[in-house]
Amino acid sequence: MATCEIRLMGTFGVRIDGRAVPQRAWRHRRATELVKMLALADRHRLHREQLMDAMWPDLEAEAAAANLRKALHYARRAFGSDDALTTATEMIELWPAGDLSVDAARFEEAARAALDSGDREASAEAAGLYAGELLPEDRYASWADEPRGRLRLRLLELLRRAERWEQILEIDPADETAHRALMQRAIEAGDRRAAVRQFEQLRGRLRTDLGMGPDEASVALYERALGMEGQEPPSVAERTQALLARGLVHLNSGDFDAAERTAEEARALAIDASLGREIGEASGLLGILAHMRGRWQDLFRAEFMASVRRSPEIAAFVFDAHLCLAEFCLCGPTGHEEIVGYAHELLAVAQEAGSVQGRALAELLLGEAALFSDRLAPAETHLTRAAALHEQAQAKAGHAIATQRLAETAIVKGQRWRARRLLLRALRIAEGAMLAPHLVVRMHGALVEAARDVAAAAEAVELADSALASQVVCPPCSMGFRVAASMVLARSGRLDEARQRLDEAERTAGMWPGGPWHAAVWEARGVLRHAEGERDQAAALFREAGERFTGVGRPRDAARCRAAAEA
Repeated sequence: MATCEIRLMGTFGVRIDGRAVPQRAWRHRRATELVKMLALADRHRLHREQLMDAMWPDLEAEAAAANLRKALHYARRAFGSDDALTTATEMIELWPAGDLSVDAARFEEAARAALDSGDREASAEAAGLYAGELLPEDRYASWADEPRGRLRLRLLELLRRAERWEQILEIDPADETAHRALMQRAIEAGDRRAAVRQFEQLRGRLRTDLGMGPDEASVALYERALGMEGQEPPSVAERTQALLARGLVHLNSGDFDAAERTAEEARALAIDASLGREIGEASGLLGILAHMRGRWQDLFRAEFMASVRRSPEIAAFVFDAHLCLAEFCLCGPTGHEEIVGYAHELLAVAQEAGSVQGRALAELLLGEAALFSDRLAPAETHLTRAAALHEQAQAKAGHAIATQRLAETAIVKGQRWRARRLLLRALRIAEGAMLAPHLVVRMHGALVEAARDVAAAAEAVELADSALASQVVCPPCSMGFRVAASMVLARSGRLDEARQRLDEAERTAGMWPGGPWHAAVWEARGVLRHAEGERDQAAALFREAGERFTGVGRPRDAARCRAAAEA
């Protein structure tokens, strides 16, 4: 009886009677996809209509059936046998007459047995069978989502049962249960420093500037570590970090007044001790609260005045804390024009106070507003000044954004080569900035837009996926990348992946009402419908996108959508 071993975890591979099938045999993507789907299926068999619906959801039955026959032909050729896949009935079965072994199935069976037994050692042994993420090369294939997630959850269950907390954090660095278990272990061993370091790692993953933080139980454990008897008293930095974490607990529970009081206490401590990063985090938390209450501009005006007049050396941290909120306001439901007057006011105050960073932010906001309004000459002037001023102030976040916007100006002017050069520079700056979770994904989105053609743009999406896989990413700041990736993948014929990206963009856009990102989602819907052959629906979606772009003062984007509708 011939044996077939299929590897789906970490990478795809096939061995027949112990000999590897060469990778070149799997060069036909649909044939490989067919084998993978059957390998994952219960009893390794699926109805032909299930396969047709999953692989060619946009084709008529006759065309999908023809494609399935072609995929079967190439799959059998790769195996070197017509008997590798049988189609005697409406069911298609993989390796029916031989001994078939699939690594994912072996892992899942071992995991189920270990978890049922409740044994720690058995759980650790079963976890060792997990050879890597399921089919990482098919990360955006919808048919692989459920089994990939299921296997990952099984692995985490095994590691929790085995109390392998460090391994859990290698898979999910933000797993709060694992961080707490390691903190508890350190406290029981009398090692306060280790408990504090563990909490700091957790805070590094749950960023204040993203509005996230440890939960109540983690903060209480940290406070317990700080109060351990026989240890040196907590430092000002540790006390400040405890307050910031507690403030985020209040924020996320809806107790905004308590969050504000705690953030102000943390900021006062940080200012007295000249703790720049903590000053920025406290300012960021206060900024989030003010934005939620519709008072961000007033708060930033007061913070700006205080920082440039009283403590110019901390101004950079305050500006970084508020930069993302300023960018958020540019994408509000009423568009960007209302912030122009505020930017002129900020510029006047900054010039009077001699604040380089204040001038830099004002020039950036004015340049962005001009770019969105399709006034390219003043946009380039303001943005060039903003980039130079941010560089002079050594403010990496603002420098990266100003350079990104200059690149977008170059794209509009048809200078894609110049745009790519600027964006690569901006990406290097962004990677070293405190606000990297906000910035890096923005640069990758712009690099997709700057690509010379659809093929290069699809390659830029794949490079971005690799770069962003292990990073914390700000959801609103990811909108440009998500929308651009959806449209590029649709134009490349990778419709399943395009739909998934669009779903992600729609969920993110739903975080706030109206604005340009809602218009961008409508445009992406139009591109997808056009790729699916639904031209009338596509035209209607493009027209809706154009109207929405007009409503937020973006004439160039509106004109592009109207042209797409007419075409």
